[in-house]
Amino acid sequence: MRAKSIKGVPEQFEGSFHDTESQKNIIVPAVLDNKFKILKQRFYSINNWKDYTGTGFADFDLFNSLGIYVHRDPRVGDFIRINIPGPGNVGSKGYDWVRIDKIIVTTDAEKEMHLINCRPSASPKGNPNHIEHFYSECATSTFIIEKRIDYIKVGIYGRNEIPNKKNIGILSKIRNFLVTFGGFLKLTKIQWKTLADGMLDF
Repeated sequence: MRAKSIKGVPEQFEGSFHDTESQKNIIVPAVLDNKFKILKQRFYSINNWKDYTGTGFADFDLFNSLGIYVHRDPRVGDFIRINIPGPGNVGSKGYDWVRIDKIIVTTDAEKEMHLINCRPSASPKGNPNHIEHFYSECATSTFIIEKRIDYIKVGIYGRNEIPNKKNIGILSKIRNFLVTFGGFLKLTKIQWKTLADGMLDF
């Protein structure tokens, strides 16, 4: 099986990948527009993503480029701190970090699309050479919401997911290997599906 080719999603070269999608068909235009308005609010409220995954899944917190916790829409250069279930990141108080590299909005007569692209990073107040994540900095996660004529969709796309082995100790290497290739890999993919479904649960 090959990774889907989607505009705005990085190409798959190595490691694992996933294409996680959830769709809701709505044929009444006024209802479609209203539900997509709600979906946009959920999409950009990263601190509330936990509300759509339930207990036992990851927490997400938005930080600005200086490492200050913020309650606002995300911006390029912001960081997302992730607290996943299972073995925590040894070097960052149990947290994993990603940086927001792109935010893209496109609209035309047939669709409206919002995209957030992230990749593993150092923590904003940590060693800039130390990637605080179980995946390497080559990996990406792309979050997309989309409105078409008769449906709305949430897509989460992982690309080039290989374990982080750079500038970390042996315990972190073991943890990253277990998360990437062990049972936690399946759990993270279930988590993304739960988040996509939850965002469309009105």
